[in-house]
Amino acid sequence: MSNRREFLKGAAAGAFGVMGAGFAGSASAAAVKFDKEADVIVVGLGGAGAATAITAADNGASVIVIERQPKDTLRSNTRMSGGIFHCPDKTGDRKALKEYAKAMFSGENIPGKLEGEQPEVSDGLAQAWADYTPGLLDWMKSLDPKFQAFATPGFKGAAFPNFPGAKECGYQVYKASYPDRIRPMHKSTWGQPKEETMHGEAFWQCLATGVENRKDKIAVDYETRGRKLVQNDKGEVIGVIAEKGGKTVAYKARKAVVLCSGGYEYSKTMRQAFLEGPGVEGWAFYGTIYNEGDGIRMGLDAGAGMMKAGKAASRIIFPAPVRHNGMRLGIITPAVGSGHAIVVNQMGRRYAAEHKVTKDPSRYFFYKEAVKFNIDTLDYANSPSWFIFDETLRKQKPLVDLSISTPGYKFLDWGAPDNSDAVKKGWILKADTIEELGKKIAEQKDNSGRMDPKVLAETVKRYNELCAKGEDTDFGRLKTTLQPVADGPFYAIPLVAGGPNTKGGLAANAKREVLDWDLKPIPGLYAVGEIASALKFVYQGGGNLTECLVFGQICGKEVAKLPNRA
Repeated sequence: MSNRREFLKGAAAGAFGVMGAGFAGSASAAAVKFDKEADVIVVGLGGAGAATAITAADNGASVIVIERQPKDTLRSNTRMSGGIFHCPDKTGDRKALKEYAKAMFSGENIPGKLEGEQPEVSDGLAQAWADYTPGLLDWMKSLDPKFQAFATPGFKGAAFPNFPGAKECGYQVYKASYPDRIRPMHKSTWGQPKEETMHGEAFWQCLATGVENRKDKIAVDYETRGRKLVQNDKGEVIGVIAEKGGKTVAYKARKAVVLCSGGYEYSKTMRQAFLEGPGVEGWAFYGTIYNEGDGIRMGLDAGAGMMKAGKAASRIIFPAPVRHNGMRLGIITPAVGSGHAIVVNQMGRRYAAEHKVTKDPSRYFFYKEAVKFNIDTLDYANSPSWFIFDETLRKQKPLVDLSISTPGYKFLDWGAPDNSDAVKKGWILKADTIEELGKKIAEQKDNSGRMDPKVLAETVKRYNELCAKGEDTDFGRLKTTLQPVADGPFYAIPLVAGGPNTKGGLAANAKREVLDWDLKPIPGLYAVGEIASALKFVYQGGGNLTECLVFGQICGKEVAKLPNRA
């Protein structure tokens, strides 16, 4: 089909006739009058949805993408990210690359560490990673030759150097950009001309260019929220029921439906069901507020199984006193681990080397420290933790990343880069002495009097002594970060488990076919991205953007070659 009008023909004008009220369960094909149709229906226009749609179109399929957000203010996790993705050296050992990928996905090739993806699917996933990741930068440049990416020292190489294959696979990590270098900055490039964008915004603009250049094959329906899947009498998924402007719209998929709608960060009930520890108050996320588990709900209603539903790419971050769906919005907090600061538990004691919060390889599973349950006291002593810092750090740099995440995309306003506005708003506690700061922490609802100001003062004193000696003999903190907490006034913010996104979700294989509880494919149903992340054992920064590209390409090719379904 040569143009958009042709591949959308057959739509029933004015028909919003889905029989039955509500959106619970999957819909029977016999009860649905379809309003629009295409070969492939993609639910969600983030990195996964874009890569899938582009590849399906390039392989001859017509595509409709339905996206719940408005076009002009679209803010996905892809766009709000740091724009980091993996692209190993093409001269690296591909067998070693597969082994490294399998170690990250499942741990099954590391003695005693099997914990992630099931072995039934992990080998195919790892092979796909080895086949596609070395070509990702080339693929992005094929979408837009102006796109650039740069290797950066902070993210160079394999984050897990002792994993099988790490030394031989030539692992490399890049940051996305349109300018000829990654410029340091404290503001977002969201809304700027494409040529000035960096980080996740640049990554997204490249994919958006690819979608726009295929508008004869890819239609995007914005402000349209997928609600349930349509199955025929064989159990095949043949469409999606969506909601737009208070009305229902039925989309027929001649070949397949691909769910790319992200995780469940802002679904209260899913967080309570799946996340460790206090799933609501003990967590925050700094990605988009629109990830409410829609695709997971739809998949489960159609008979999908799940894999590692409680997994998340998370550390400990600042939960802002701004809420959506009753849950606090998180902010990426890269200052944790800096000098002139420590992290303490609810009682005022250090419990780990602070650099582990924000540095590889621990930064995307440090949240495990926050959800440790004390079987004697029956509480979570590290949730929230408290980031204690002095005036030197307060003036030195923003505690949070203002260029990406929730501040960079206007979900909340942190204010001035010197953190002074956050102090004025009360987001940061301030006191003239450490003891006074401890008292203020004890008065917070999240602490409920557990903080002992004297213990906190002793902790700071001990830390400062270690700084003077030049070695953290208590926890092994990096020597380069050993600067004392000594320049008053003093400050504190809470830190809870959280990060960019959840990772566990629908069960899916390497083709991205969604699987039922017996690991059998549900015909016509696929999933790509955070809704069914492959990175369920450990996570290296940039992994989610990488899997969007890898499995979006694989899935796009798979669904395009499917026969039409009756």
